Amino acid sequence: MGAHFACNGHFCYAYKAGVLTNGLGIIRAIEFYDKDYFADHPEIELYKKSDTPDEDKSVGDARLLLPLLKDFFRKHPLINPKAFLGDAAFDSIEIYKALLSGGTFGLLPDGSARIFDRAYIPLKSGAKLTNPDYTVNEDGVPCCPHDPFLPMKPEGNTSHLHCGLKTFKFVCPKMSWDKCEDGKYRRVCHCEDPCTKSSCGRMVYIYPEKNLRLCPGAIRGTQEWESTYKIRTSVERSINHIKDSFCLGDRKTQNAKTLHADLLLVGITQLITVVVADRLHKPEYFRSLKRLVA
Repeated sequence: MGAHFACNGHFCYAYKAGVLTNGLGIIRAIEFYDKDYFADHPEIELYKKSDTPDEDKSVGDARLLLPLLKDFFRKHPLINPKAFLGDAAFDSIEIYKALLSGGTFGLLPDGSARIFDRAYIPLKSGAKLTNPDYTVNEDGVPCCPHDPFLPMKPEGNTSHLHCGLKTFKFVCPKMSWDKCEDGKYRRVCHCEDPCTKSSCGRMVYIYPEKNLRLCPGAIRGTQEWESTYKIRTSVERSINHIKDSFCLGDRKTQNAKTLHADLLLVGITQLITVVVADRLHKPEYFRSLKRLVA
């Protein structure tokens, strides 16, 4: 609990609110983006709306994320999550640098920089590398130089380089570990049209610190990535619960103060549910007041 953070927002185009939850979908922070909020955060660059609502939503979510996180960590200095989960609206170089590089969110009590170890954010579009002899798929995984649709195999991460930089290693998809005549196992490439003279096949090293968007602390498309990102389903259920069960997603009122108050009451109601469910040792009811009462 508290090891993962996820963020969502943008309930409608008239009034906007940001909701920060942990990996269980339990609300940890709510911000209502009204005139007072922007007055307290002059660093937020206002932008002119376009004729594309979806693009406006993406830009709006991204520019409001960092102030939301900064405020949260300032109020809760002892909370130190290691992973951030967000949707593709947060897929920008600036966001990755802020989440994964030190200094953005201040220092921890021990004096170390507060950063996330991993950022699980889907790519808006396929990432690109400047290397001319291989491509990268939509998950950010290098592909075979002879087949842009054949991803290379990840072989973990290494930090044994003299420079100390962490790297992700990818090997030829047609490479296997074979037992040789001396009884030892070695890499052997079984490609009919090899792109290198090495018997091990092609290897690609990617440096996360040089491309945080491509390697945000975890390898995209792997089982570990998929299983972790599924945690966002809890977040989405919480957001849908706010919109549907509490009827905040289809409101008719034009009163901002009323909406703000209702949103805060929804968060309070969920936290009361969490406290009661915890006392009853029923964690499965953390986000379901109806089932808890029944």
